[in-house]
Formats: sequence, C-alpha cells, structure tokens
Amino acid sequence: MKINFINLGCPKNLVDSENIMGFFKKENISSYHRADTVVINTCGFIEQAKRESIEEILKAIGDGKKVFVTGCLVYRYKEELQKEIPEAVFFENIKDLEGIELLQTPKRQLTTKHYAYLKIAEGCNRKCSFCAIPNIRGHHRSKSIEELVEEAIYLKEKGVKELIIVSQDTLYYQEDNSFKSIIKLLDALEKLDFPWIRLMYLYPNSISKDFIDYIDNSKSVLPYFDIPLQHISDNILKSMRRGYTKKDVFRLLEQINAMKHKKPILRSSFIVGYPTEEERDFEELLDFISQELFHFVGVFEYSHEEGTYAYQFDDKIPKEEKQRRYKEVFNLSQEILEEKNSALVGQEIDILIEKKDRARAFFQAPEIDGIVFLEKSSPKTGIIKKAKVIANIGTDLLVDI
Repeated sequence: MKINFINLGCPKNLVDSENIMGFFKKENISSYHRADTVVINTCGFIEQAKRESIEEILKAIGDGKKVFVTGCLVYRYKEELQKEIPEAVFFENIKDLEGIELLQTPKRQLTTKHYAYLKIAEGCNRKCSFCAIPNIRGHHRSKSIEELVEEAIYLKEKGVKELIIVSQDTLYYQEDNSFKSIIKLLDALEKLDFPWIRLMYLYPNSISKDFIDYIDNSKSVLPYFDIPLQHISDNILKSMRRGYTKKDVFRLLEQINAMKHKKPILRSSFIVGYPTEEERDFEELLDFISQELFHFVGVFEYSHEEGTYAYQFDDKIPKEEKQRRYKEVFNLSQEILEEKNSALVGQEIDILIEKKDRARAFFQAPEIDGIVFLEKSSPKTGIIKKAKVIANIGTDLLVDI
C-alpha cells in the first residue's frame, strides 16, 4: 500500500495529520501520483473551506484512489457525507479503521523540517456568535504539561528550531483563564532550549500585564502577538459576543507596546460582511487598520454557519459587497506591510534559514507572514543568523547574510 496525506485548514489540523501519519510506516507514505490510498484531513470551519474539502475528496475518488476522510468536515457532517459520497470512508479516529495496517506505537511524522507546531489543547469554551468550532471540536480540553514536554523533546530531537504553540484559545490553557498555567508550560518548554518559541491565537481578554512582562523577559519566547480581534466597532464586537470593547483593545495595545526590552510584533485578523455590519462599522474598521498598529493583518469574509448564534441573523450583505470590503481591507493591509518592510531596509534582523535560498525573520510566522529571500545561497539550513535587509520585495524581504 502506498498512501498520501492531504491536509486542509489550519496548523492545528496539520498537527492532527502528522499524528495520523505516525501510524504508518515511512516507506508506505508516498506522493499523490504514486499512491493508491489517500487520507484527507478536512476543514469545515467556513463555506469556502467546506467546498475545498469536498472538491479534494471528489478529485481523489475520480483519480481512482481509495479515499479516507477525517477532520472538521467529518466531525460536523459525517452522516450526510456518508450518504452523499459512499465511495469514501469517513472516520473520526484512525484506530477505528478496518483493513489498514497501523503501527501499534505511532510517532508523529513531521511535514516541516525546521519548525513544528505544538497543539496544547483541543476545543473551545468561547461563545463567539460567528464561530462553529465549539460545535465541531467540543469544549476546551488541555494536554498535561508532562505530555507536551515529552512531545517537545521529540520535536527538538528531530532538529526543530522553532516551536509554535497553537490551540483554539492558547491562553486558556488548562481551563484557567489567567496567565499562570500557560506560564508554567512556557517555563518548562524554555528549559529545552528551543531558539524560538512562538505563540499563536491569543484571545484579547486573556492577555494580562503579567503575561506581557513574561514575554518581555523571556530568553526564547518571541515578542509576537497574534491577536484575532475580528472587528473594532463596539456594535459588531457586542453582536459577535467577543467580551471586549474598542477602548479595551487600545488599552491592551498600549500595554504591549510599553514593553521595555523587546519590540513587539503585532498580528490580527478581522471579519468583514458580518450580518449587522453597516457601512459606518466597516469604515471604522478601515480607519482602525489604517493607523498601522499591526504589522500583519488577515481578513476573512463572514461565513453564515448553521449552529452558530449569528445564524439567526439575516445574512443580508450581498456576496459582491462582502468581496468589496474584503479587497479594501486586504489591499490596505498589503500597503501597510510593504511600508513596514521598507522601513527595515538597512537594518539587521534575526532569520531562520529554511532553504538554501530563503528564510523567515523572527517576526514572520510560517505560511502567513511572508518570507525572506537570501541574496546569496546558504550552505547550511536550520540555523539562525543575523542578516542585513537590503530590499523589500512587495511583502517579502531580501537580505544579505
């Protein structure tokens, strides 16, 4: 049997895929074209992701593959999928599959070489009106510090230089909505001497002054704050049930920017086209983003998802209008990023060399924040070096090492 894995969706899904891959012998894992069997880990978070997942399933079936499907789409629509696509096998637990030889002592198979994600929890206890994740993944469930340290040691032994901590709500770790539990975990992980530790998905309400101070004084946790605000209009934030106001956001950003030892890098993401979003709310969002408080900005069109609180609202904003608002925010965010990158020309930055001709700066998370091109090829990869920025190429950088 030759098996290929297709991962769709977020980094948390990637961890799940790598763990599933660990049940198979390395020699059985193959490219798509050589494989007779395909395992697809789907995303079912928003409409676009659901369409992509269905397309991948149908393509694999059309190519004559034996298809096994898991992930959020299956957790959400398993019965419907089994009826509509009987050619595929839909599963929630790899151990439940019959007719496939699995290793009894699985070991996670990394798909990335110099960085890896450490998923510290599953599920979410938040009640955000637009989000289907609690329905799909259930309530928040944390892994123990001991289990996570053991996994991190394994990743370190595999040569990982950057450990990226993820979950649906990272600072809610161990169901304790304070900084204390996550700090205990970070203390344990810092002892393993990863050069870089990055945290993703920081819910605004959970970012305390003590947590900020910890980042400011940490030897390896990067001053990278990924804070999904979703909007800035108080009207929309209230309807989204986010639990904070515009004033709270500015107070938080002021605290972060007051760090004494490190210069913070801020990332956020926003939703446009929410059912109650009026033009004035959208203009308020544009004005907020234009203040260049964030280095990186992600934007998504609102997706009307059944089972969510917002599903009761009329999804009245036309698709064309959602697309217009998306493009405006996206274009603005790209302009801001180009300006910020241009300001780096002539400065020295720390980079992780991932390939002979490219790298990432400490302020760039994989896949979403751009890349660094090397003017001259590096004979070594997997090393962190100082590099001088000599040009910005759109939203990417060119450096001399």
